[in-house]
Amino acid sequence: MKNIAYLFLTVLFMAACSAQPSQPQTVFTNVHVLPMDSQQILHNQTVVIEGDRIVEVGPAGEVTVSSNATTIDGTGKYLMPGLAEMHGHVPPTNPGPNAPDYFDEEYVESTLFLYVSAGITTVRGMLGYEDQLSLKDSVSSGAYIGPNLYLAGPSFNGNSITSPEEARNRAIQQHEEGWDLLKIHPGLTLEEYDAMVEAANEVGITFGGHVPEDVGVIHAIESGQITIDHVDGYVRYLSQFEGDEMEEKLSEVIQLTKENNVWIVPTMALWETIIGAADYEAMKEYDELKYIPEAVRQNYFNFADNPQTGYTIGDPQEQADFRTRILAEMNEAGVKILMGTDAPQLFSVPGISIHRELPHMKEAGMSNFEILQSGTKNFGEYFADWDDFGTIAVGQRADLILVNENPLEDLSAIQNHAGVMVQGKWYSREMIDEKLAEIEEYYN
Repeated sequence: MKNIAYLFLTVLFMAACSAQPSQPQTVFTNVHVLPMDSQQILHNQTVVIEGDRIVEVGPAGEVTVSSNATTIDGTGKYLMPGLAEMHGHVPPTNPGPNAPDYFDEEYVESTLFLYVSAGITTVRGMLGYEDQLSLKDSVSSGAYIGPNLYLAGPSFNGNSITSPEEARNRAIQQHEEGWDLLKIHPGLTLEEYDAMVEAANEVGITFGGHVPEDVGVIHAIESGQITIDHVDGYVRYLSQFEGDEMEEKLSEVIQLTKENNVWIVPTMALWETIIGAADYEAMKEYDELKYIPEAVRQNYFNFADNPQTGYTIGDPQEQADFRTRILAEMNEAGVKILMGTDAPQLFSVPGISIHRELPHMKEAGMSNFEILQSGTKNFGEYFADWDDFGTIAVGQRADLILVNENPLEDLSAIQNHAGVMVQGKWYSREMIDEKLAEIEEYYN
C-alpha cells in the first residue's frame, strides 16, 4: 500500500509540475533573421524567447505562438545578435576619495545604458576596480539596465606590480576573487610577466591586453596571452625592421598569432586619436559627446589641443596606415578578430564608439559580414566556456538587435534599430530615446 500511495503522490506531483505555467514569452514575428553562423538571411521567421533563451526559430506560420506571449512585429526588419565591446571599461562603483567628482552612481548607470542603447549587449571590461564585480548582480537583477559583463581585475602594470612574487600572488588572488581575466598594462618586467603567466595557468584564468615593452609581442603570443589589444605590440616589434626583412617578419608574426589562437582587438579609431593621426576639430563636434559629463568633454578637448602620447612611433599618419595594413593582413590570414573600441576613452563614448570603429575595419578590407562576425559569432566563440550566445539559434542567450534595414548591405543600419534585447529583456527604441534624452539633460 505504501508503494501505491508513493506512486500516486509522485503522479500528482508530476502533473502539478506540468501544469505550472512556463516563463513569459516574447516573440518576434515575420522578421528576417541574420543568424551570423554563416553569411545567410532567413526570411520571414518567427523567433520565440522564453526567459533569457531563444527557444524556437522557424518560418512564420509554422511556429505556434502562445496567446499570452508579447509579440514584436518584425515585418520588413532584420533580427541580429547583439554586439560585443571586447575592450570596454565600466566605471568604479567604489571610486575612492581621490576620484573625479563625476564618478558617481549616475555615471555608472548612464555608461551601462549607453552600451545597450547602441546595441552592445556584452562588454568585456578591461580594468577592474574594488567592488566592481557587484555590478554583474546589479545588471542581472534589473537594478541597472546594462550589458552582460565579463570583467578583468585591477591591472598588472609597472606601478601595481613590483616583483615576480607579487605578480604571482596577485594572479592567484584575482582568480579567487572571481574576476574573469587578468588585465595587462605596460611596465611589467619579463620576470614579472612570466610569474603572472605561470600562476594564471596553474589556477586557470586567462590574461590579455597590452604587450609590455620588456616582454615583446613574440613572447606574449608564445606565452598564451589570449588577446593582444590595440595592435601596438605588433607595431613596436615590426618597426625595428625595414624593407624585405619587415615583410618577412610581418608574415611570420601573423602566422605565429594564428597558430597560437591569439585573438586581436584592434581598437583602430581610438588609436588614431592617441597617436595623433585623427581630425580633432571634427571630433569636437561629435554629437554623442552630449551624453558624457562636462569635465570628461573638457579633458578630451584639452588633449585635442595638445596631444601627447607615448604610443606614437614615427609619423602618426604612417603609423595609422601601418596599423590598417597589419589588420588587413591578419584578417586575410584568418587571425581571430574581436570588435572593440576601448570606450570610454578620448572622444570614444560607450556604445556609440562602435559605429566610429566600423569604418576603420572596413578600410582594412574586412567585409560587412566579417566585421559583424567579429562582434557576434566570434565573441561567442571566445566566451564559449561561459555561456552560449553570439548567434541566433535555439539555446542561445537572447541578446538581440532589431534593425530596420539589412546591416550586411550597410553597416550604418545598426544605428537605426527598433530596439535591443539583453538576456531576454526588451528595450524599445522609444524607451531608449527617452532615457538618452534624460542622460543628455542631466549632463547639459
